[in-house]
Amino acid sequence: MNASANFVPSPGPWRRAWARFKRNRRGYVSLWLFSIFLALSLCAELLSNDKPLLIRYEGQFYAPLWHDYSETTFGGDFPANADYLDPFIHDQITHGGNWVIYPLNHYSFKTLNYFASSPNPAAPSRENLLGTDDRGRDVLARVLYGFRVSVLFALALTAIGLVFGILLGAIQGYFAGRTDLLAQRVIEVWVSLPELYLLLILASLFEPSIFVLLFILSLFSWVGVSDYVRAEFLRNRNLDYVRAARALGLSSWQIMRRHVLPNSLTPVVTLLPFKISGAILALTSLDFLGLGVPSTTPSLGELLAQGKDNLDAWWIGLSAFVVLVLSLILLVFIGDALRDALDPRQHRQGKA
Repeated sequence: MNASANFVPSPGPWRRAWARFKRNRRGYVSLWLFSIFLALSLCAELLSNDKPLLIRYEGQFYAPLWHDYSETTFGGDFPANADYLDPFIHDQITHGGNWVIYPLNHYSFKTLNYFASSPNPAAPSRENLLGTDDRGRDVLARVLYGFRVSVLFALALTAIGLVFGILLGAIQGYFAGRTDLLAQRVIEVWVSLPELYLLLILASLFEPSIFVLLFILSLFSWVGVSDYVRAEFLRNRNLDYVRAARALGLSSWQIMRRHVLPNSLTPVVTLLPFKISGAILALTSLDFLGLGVPSTTPSLGELLAQGKDNLDAWWIGLSAFVVLVLSLILLVFIGDALRDALDPRQHRQGKA
């Protein structure tokens, strides 16, 4: 019998790392939970909105989530956009053979509940499951939309930091010598700049927005990544496979991209969850101090600030605090599992 017929190729290193990650039940479950929470937040408009998903009124179908309709469409008196929380409009679209499908939560992040039975901030009730804030906005909707803003902001900031950090760290580590020395001096000067003061100056020059904040924080987010990548490139640049690639006539950029970079990504992948959690904390802290996104944007930090200003309304700060702590705990568990799965010492112990 041909021996090659019984040959079974071994899985690649990343597949083996994924198998080790799955064996870490805490990290694997945390990854699933965080992914589910993120998926739900991405569908926030379908889960929490002051506009119905679908209306059947007098034999015709309407989709208020995608199109605006005036009150006159549903028997009202004013040509303004219909307020579907208005008891009169609600009665109009539900009487007779008409019907309506609402989201699970009937409020968006900016909806003011003018028909609340209690003064604002109102305690949790059947009407508002997590209560309302001091402006009458539903806390559950603010938390759901605020979690999405925080995570997407953190992912964008982490992605920008990865791109610039990997590029600069690879150049420093591979070419070393004067290139590395000069770049290190520039980085030392750059990181010595007071980030908070720079943020205050730019915030006074530009209108506050999430894109301005993303730009400012991205100026410093790449430093930690570049240090890790630089160290890996310095270690790998003189290994045998790199020397062999040079002997074959490959250019420096080809060697860096094809050979050194894939073997230098382990610490970067391990660092990802911690970078995301740090970015979430940074945005939340700036929003808490009033230096972050505009007040009209849903934010966990803004809810925490409201909780501080309204100590009797415990549900405001507690809701944001629980979501923030749970998110950070899940990310830390994912990061710990990634570190164990990619740690070469763990590999050798498993083989032993």
